[in-house]
Amino acid sequence: MKDLLKEIKSCTVCSSFFLHEPRPIVSISNTARLLIVGQAPGRKVHDSGIPWDDASGRNLRNWLGISDETFYDTSKVALIPMGFCYPGKGKSGDLPPRPECAPLWHERVLNECKSIKLTLLVGQYAQNYYLRDSAKNKLTDTVRSFKEYLPKHLPLPHPSPRNRIWMKKNEWFESELLPELKSHIEKLKL
Repeated sequence: MKDLLKEIKSCTVCSSFFLHEPRPIVSISNTARLLIVGQAPGRKVHDSGIPWDDASGRNLRNWLGISDETFYDTSKVALIPMGFCYPGKGKSGDLPPRPECAPLWHERVLNECKSIKLTLLVGQYAQNYYLRDSAKNKLTDTVRSFKEYLPKHLPLPHPSPRNRIWMKKNEWFESELLPELKSHIEKLKL
């Protein structure tokens, strides 16, 4: 695992696409029982080097009902994004995750993380990659169909504060999915 982490953290495969230095962000261990697959680090996370170290991360930890201490305990929770480096700014928010990362690293990470019992797929990039043909055409439909993917996967929308409108339109998320999510997290005994 140490060698793999060292290799990931020194990766420069996408450096020609960035206006900044690559800084792969990942947090894994071979004992983690929960895997959270996100999109890509934002600027704040790129600067701090700590996964989910922003408002989205606070929302996600709230959804899970776990403390910062548990969330960042690599022996319990593994955190990998679809794109390991901050992709840069686009016209309306951050650019999408670089497509090279997941095929290059995810299988190798999963081969080391044999204790994973539940994988949270945060956002459409993770859902499309992991659920493939069983992902619905729209993120809302995939997330609403979360029971189809259990017990292995649980799809979630991105916890960005920018998604407040989505939350208001989809009240079932808080009333149906979040209690189910917290129940599965409790069963993991993190």
